[in-house]
Parts: sequence; C-alpha cells; structure tokens
Amino acid sequence: MESYRQQKIQKLEEFVDGRLKPDLVQTIAQRDKVFEKQKVFSDLRKNIENLEKNSVTSLRTMVNLGSEVYMQAEVPDTRRIFVDVGLGFHVEFTWSEALSYISQREEKLEREIEDYTNRIASIKSHIKMVCEGIRELLQLPAEKPVPELNF
Repeated sequence: MESYRQQKIQKLEEFVDGRLKPDLVQTIAQRDKVFEKQKVFSDLRKNIENLEKNSVTSLRTMVNLGSEVYMQAEVPDTRRIFVDVGLGFHVEFTWSEALSYISQREEKLEREIEDYTNRIASIKSHIKMVCEGIRELLQLPAEKPVPELNF
C-alpha cells in the first residue's frame, strides 16, 4: 500500500513538473508576446493622433536599418502611412483608416490577452488541485491558503 502511494505521489509530481509548469511558462510567454503587440499598436495610435493634432504633413526622422544602424529619412507626406498587417504585408492607410484598423486589432488583442489570462488561471488551479491531492496522499493536515503562484 505504501509503495502504491509513493508511486502515485511520484506520478503526480512528474505531471506537475513535466506538464503543468511548462504549460504555464509557455502560456505566460505567449501572453507576453500579445502584450508586446498591443504596445506596438498603442504607440502607433498615439503617434497618428499626435500627427493629426499637430497637423504634421512632412517629417524628418531616424530609421533603424538593423543592428542599431540608423539613417536619416524625410517623409514628404505623412497623411498616408503603411501599417504592417502581418505575414510581411504592409497596407497603405489614411490616418482615419489606420486608426480604425488599429482599434479593431486592439480589440482582438484584448480578447487574446483575456483568453491567455483565463488559461493561466486554469493551469494554476490545476497545479493547486494536484498539490492538494499530493497533500492528501501524504496525509498532511490542511494548510492555510497558499499565496497565488507567480511564475
């Protein structure tokens, strides 16, 4: 009976360490990537709003060519901009079209963040449930509520 209990505990620990914790780390990393995309669109929206507010029609800027090598660039007409829509495609938008597109993308990204947050909460609850099962198998007394797991 004791060896059966030890095997059961070992399998549960392996499940937590081999499946649940890596899933949690991966899901958090995926959500962080979505947060980064959200930040890019938020910055773009703010830049377009500043261009509109200040009626900027031409612009001098520095462009990153890669490896932190910059080149000075002049934009003669800022009323039309190119937005990366994914898969290497860029679409030319007016300011109002770009703001509309950005709003739609921000809503989609917000839903993705909410989905990942729900998945993270679910994985954390599974980890807590398995740890409670291990505690019961070890016949340890119930503990005070454990603070939330932060990975």
